[in-house]
Amino acid sequence: MGAALHGRSNEDNPVVLVIEDDRHVREGLRALMDSVNLQTQTFGSAQEFLRSKIPDQVRCLILDVRLPGLSGLDFQAEAQINIPIIFLTGHGDIAMSVKAMKAGAVEFLTKPFREQDLLDAIQIALDRDRKRRESDKRVRDLRFRFATLSPRQQEVMTLVTTGLMNKQVAAEMGLAEVTVKVHRHILMQKLVAKSLSDLVRMADALGLIPKVKNKLPSRPH
Repeated sequence: MGAALHGRSNEDNPVVLVIEDDRHVREGLRALMDSVNLQTQTFGSAQEFLRSKIPDQVRCLILDVRLPGLSGLDFQAEAQINIPIIFLTGHGDIAMSVKAMKAGAVEFLTKPFREQDLLDAIQIALDRDRKRRESDKRVRDLRFRFATLSPRQQEVMTLVTTGLMNKQVAAEMGLAEVTVKVHRHILMQKLVAKSLSDLVRMADALGLIPKVKNKLPSRPH
């Protein structure tokens, strides 16, 4: 088992996870990670990985294709983990590679592989996970700000971001147009939106636009 990382949360201290049944390969990968100051946590099977508490920090997964029990490709398809995967295999073929890459793998390397190729793939994978985590954080922050809006302000935002003008929103909600303008001004301040396009991007991130498109009345000609 690799370094004890359970319970840690450190965005600036990435960890490379390894699922590989060959002990010598695991030790070699650990040594390679140590040589570039990357933390490593290793597992002998997919089942061992799934039983473990995975550190909540920037991470990627080096995954052998052929494993005892659940294979690497089956693990990728069934585990539903949001961790960038780099496949290693001594028995790869084009069909395996295509399947893995279509499912979102960062790289598919055949043993023996060049160490630099693996390190390059790890850097890409860690960058991908870092960006995903940053995006997730922005959405969480946005949801928190959206929750501070009143129900009426939320409705105004939902209608405005589908393309309706203030007077159309007012008609839909049974309000005066000036009232809609006030709600719109306040909600943009709360959400720190500088323009309608900002607001539309936020609504899209929150999943508001698809939910209301089919519920809106036809626009007046």
